[in-house]
Amino acid sequence: MSGAARPVVNLRELFAAKEHDHGGRGTILAHRILARGAGSPGASFIDLAVLPPGTSIGRHRHGRDRETYVVLSGSGVMLRDGAEFRVTAGDVVVNEPYGEHGLSNDSAEDLALLVFEEEVPDDVPAG
Repeated sequence: MSGAARPVVNLRELFAAKEHDHGGRGTILAHRILARGAGSPGASFIDLAVLPPGTSIGRHRHGRDRETYVVLSGSGVMLRDGAEFRVTAGDVVVNEPYGEHGLSNDSAEDLALLVFEEEVPDDVPAG
């Protein structure tokens, strides 16, 4: 199959290590599945992230965008706007513009999630 695209690529080959993501603990793995082109509609990006046990995405804020976490597997502790709560597979957490958020894997298994970010138009009230 010289020059032909491989029919299957495993995520292990695509993930990049991100040390201390947003000031978090340890090294998570991430892969940007989609990045929107300038002026194109839709999500700014879609990332797949894996937080091994004991790692975290540190507390941080964004500007005028909404970031949504979709927990695919595992569990952890989510921080959103001063409140902490458990998240598990199937949970969807919407982090509103200017809100503070972070995620910590306090379990013994990997925590996998999709992260979607979308710009919020200026005429839509924040929060």
